[in-house]
Amino acid sequence: MQLDELFENWGKDCDIDRAELGNESTRIPQLHFKYFKFLSNERLLLRKLESEYTVLHKCKWDYYQGIMTLEDLQEKGWEQQPLKILKTDLPQYIGSDGDIIKMNQKIAYQKEKIEFLESVIRTINNRGCLLYTSPSPRDGLLS
Repeated sequence: MQLDELFENWGKDCDIDRAELGNESTRIPQLHFKYFKFLSNERLLLRKLESEYTVLHKCKWDYYQGIMTLEDLQEKGWEQQPLKILKTDLPQYIGSDGDIIKMNQKIAYQKEKIEFLESVIRTINNRGCLLYTSPSPRDGLLS
């Protein structure tokens, strides 16, 4: 799911109808389930991306060390590494590699979605306190 889709979903679900606080309180478990399901799926996707990053990092390490087999190079569509790179310079080469940068961007995007969903769930959890402490007309606080 894209971040914009999550924003759109929450934009529809975040409103509280203050005239129907009873109905709103019954929506809390439904909203919690909906967004916790989104969060669980996004966390699993993050774990998958992190695993893919680990594999990619190892491949790039082998590539820049010049120890990758010809078969592996052909399978990945990479050219043979022509330079002899010192081990101390490997982090710089790997960190600036286009594939590594793209994977890091995917992971950062995924983390952003997770942070947003965690914030939504905190808001939903706090919604109960808001609904139960809101003044009602019979309290004489509303006119």
